[in-house]
Amino acid sequence: MGAPTARKRHSILLTINAAPALSTLALSALIFITPVFAQSRRPTEKKPIVSAGQRAPTQDSVAFDQLARRAGVAREANQLSESINLYQQALKMQPSWTEGWWYLGTLLYELDRYTEARDALRRFVTLEPKAGPGYALMGLCEFQLREYERALVNIQRGRALGLGDSEQLTFVTRYHAAILLTRFEFFEGATEILHFFARTQTKENPKVTEAIGLSVLRLPLLPSDISADKRDLVLRAGRAASHHAARRLVDARKEFEQLVALYPETPNVHYAYGVFLLDDNPDAAAKQFQRELKISPSHVPARLQIAFTHIKNRDYAAGLPLAEEAVRLDPASFPARNALGRILIETGDVARAIKELEAGVKQAPDSPEMHFALARAYTRAGRKEDAKQARANFLRLDKLRRDQRGESQSASALEANPDNPTPR
Repeated sequence: MGAPTARKRHSILLTINAAPALSTLALSALIFITPVFAQSRRPTEKKPIVSAGQRAPTQDSVAFDQLARRAGVAREANQLSESINLYQQALKMQPSWTEGWWYLGTLLYELDRYTEARDALRRFVTLEPKAGPGYALMGLCEFQLREYERALVNIQRGRALGLGDSEQLTFVTRYHAAILLTRFEFFEGATEILHFFARTQTKENPKVTEAIGLSVLRLPLLPSDISADKRDLVLRAGRAASHHAARRLVDARKEFEQLVALYPETPNVHYAYGVFLLDDNPDAAAKQFQRELKISPSHVPARLQIAFTHIKNRDYAAGLPLAEEAVRLDPASFPARNALGRILIETGDVARAIKELEAGVKQAPDSPEMHFALARAYTRAGRKEDAKQARANFLRLDKLRRDQRGESQSASALEANPDNPTPR
């Protein structure tokens, strides 16, 4: 399957907006994620006391309770096939038994029966639509079945709803979210997730290194699809980017210099090095981005990095042609719309700026930076109510992002320096 078109990537993005072994999860970890509802619905060992005026348990309900208890005992004894059989019998008797669908799905997943597991978990999330672990595990099943678009949507939905306290499920879900984002060319989102692993891992995990390498080299592949002739390139890029994320800057510079020396004509190598240099040496970074444009003349991110540097330096005339070219080359790129819109505000073409920024907001409704730039454009145009609404959207989305990252910094930094942020 080839790389997705810009329209396809935009469709996936809108849908999303609405370690231990990475291919399997141990059952012993998953069963501790049982949602709260399961505790209240767990069959008890004692027979219920029937008081006057209450109906005695029916024969079917007694049979169901017995099957449910036997299924739980078999599961806890690690008799997986027996437990699956008992859960299936119990669920035929009581299809609304939410806990049963959860356990059946996890057991089937453990035995690599991904189609059946996916279907069981689909029933589970229908009954419990706010259960994040259910969506996440269903997405992992879909990944194994090569249903990659559905997998990404459900994994991201599960992450948004919350995954509970299981570190293993969180690790595996984040990893698969990242490699799927890379697969669908959402490279910045993938890199951001993978940087978390690079910052927290105590020793190199080759799977993570491969994934980071693919994302910074902007190769829309899964790690399993890396060809032998690209493995050294990907691993070197991954190590360099991992050092950068972990702020081991001396090691990062050494790895990037070796990468550029070994692969001077390979697309995205100079771009990745430029991103590393951007914070401390923007002039050197710009040279790397220019070198990238000689190798890849239609490289939109390299153009945008230079354009955003011009915005930061208030050199709007220099940034304008780069931003216009970026929009022409990739009309679905909301960072390109952001750069062009912000430059147009400063050059006085506010009406055109609003048009570009409104298009960018439609493409990325969850980007705080897009709403912030649009609020500034509305303010310049004297559209006070529209500016107020756009700013409210910015504040809401900025808070949501910071809450998700565990950050406490307010939006004041962005408001104080509106020329600096690059949209994500």
